[in-house]
Amino acid sequence: MTEPLRFAAIGLDHRHIYHMVGELLAEGAVCAGFCPETSDPRVLEGFRERFPDLAPVERERLFDDPSVNIVLSAAIPRDRPGIATRAMRAGKDVMVDKPGATTLDQVEAIGKVAAETGRIFSICFSERFIVRACEAATRLVEAGEIGRVVQTVGLGPHRLNRPIRPGWFFEHAAHGGILVDIASHQIDQFLFFTGAEDATIVSSAVANHNLPDVPDFEDYGEILLRSKDASGFIRVDWFTPDGLDAWGDGRLFLLGTEGYIELRKYIDIAGRKGADHLFLSNGKGTGHIDASGEPLTYFRRFLDDVRERTATAMPEGHALTVTRLAIQAQAAASTVG
Repeated sequence: MTEPLRFAAIGLDHRHIYHMVGELLAEGAVCAGFCPETSDPRVLEGFRERFPDLAPVERERLFDDPSVNIVLSAAIPRDRPGIATRAMRAGKDVMVDKPGATTLDQVEAIGKVAAETGRIFSICFSERFIVRACEAATRLVEAGEIGRVVQTVGLGPHRLNRPIRPGWFFEHAAHGGILVDIASHQIDQFLFFTGAEDATIVSSAVANHNLPDVPDFEDYGEILLRSKDASGFIRVDWFTPDGLDAWGDGRLFLLGTEGYIELRKYIDIAGRKGADHLFLSNGKGTGHIDASGEPLTYFRRFLDDVRERTATAMPEGHALTVTRLAIQAQAAASTVG
């Protein structure tokens, strides 16, 4: 019987750490402990409520523990590269929350250490990896149900929840800007569903429409990008109204040469209940698919990759390509208004 892999959680600054830890536990991995250092006590409180049996352990002890195979991190974005490179140099594979970095220098440093150590650096793009409708779309695209994907539209609206946000949330240098922080999700989906290894940022823009008292903050962003054979449009924002029964009406449109798919990831507004709605239209007809029972595969594949030294959960270099493109889009963005 294969011994279960062991992981440590270092960087409890964003609630995404909950599903990263929870899904690895569900796949049979063992948590060796978590570092309780945080910039947001509410995240730590929520972590302890969800995982009361996990033990707090000093950060350096976790890095130096030879039994730990994997380090998970949802630290403040600007701090994630330092945690990732420290972990890789200690012989650990790494899974971080998005974004994986906030500057191009950090991207280069992560890539260099990953190459030197042979360790895995993966980003848990939650808007694909924990969305069952995306799993269903992957299966349908791979089966040729809409032909070759030639264009994507990714919409990533979020609820601001300003009163509960920590201070770093409003510091541009801490998260890199709205395109780095949020739109990395949609860049990942563009590359994945079109099969492109890289892309070019054609245009990008950002705006602060509604928070004049925080001039560095951006509450709207957009990107137009292209690869050799496909194009994509991305819109992200912090305008989800309190009256919506989800934190955001996230959608993804996949245009293929023989049909199209629409994903309503978190809510079918004024329509069917629940999440993970997929609409498919092709030569066979048009219909709705309830994808809420589709299995999630990223976490199992990640653990398999750690054991087998493969790259089935995420192609080698993909995480850094997505991050680089997001940072380039942010740097080139014009300002609306």
